[in-house]
Amino acid sequence: MIYIQLLLSMFKIGILSFGGGYVAIPLIQKEIVELNGWITLTEFTDIITIAEMTPGPIAINAATFVGIRIAGIPGALIATFGCALPSCIIVIILAKIYYKYRHLNTMQNILAGLRPAVIAMIASSGVTIALMALFKSGININYISAGIFIIGIFLLRKYKLNPLYIMFGAGAVGIILYSLFPM
Repeated sequence: MIYIQLLLSMFKIGILSFGGGYVAIPLIQKEIVELNGWITLTEFTDIITIAEMTPGPIAINAATFVGIRIAGIPGALIATFGCALPSCIIVIILAKIYYKYRHLNTMQNILAGLRPAVIAMIASSGVTIALMALFKSGININYISAGIFIIGIFLLRKYKLNPLYIMFGAGAVGIILYSLFPM
């Protein structure tokens, strides 16, 4: 029964996550953490962190990690399939429609209207993860995480460093600082 629930949940996420993998994050959180209660918000944040660091689309990676956490290897396969299937179907249909009607202004207006909604979903997800990472509990700020965050943003914006360097550096600094000052 868990396999069917997992397939349907991931299919729903896959069919509703227009705009890319980051848009799927709040959908996955609502479905997996809030509605089904399969994992905690902390586990979800860890899964998203790992999914972002591993090669491949973040939504597929997250679905795979959630599936393996909930139901092992079969769960990972089912979750990944459930998340990817709607995209495959939708992309084939939209490609046919787009190539047939791409010259129409209506098509361009539809795409322009979707962009702000996608940005809002990505921002919502970012705020949720940032609050989880920066605050220990309630209003107590986690100064180590806040410092790593601010330095990471600074290095990304000012020096345009490769995000992989920032992630590996932040992980190394986190290991050192959290070992010295356990929470």
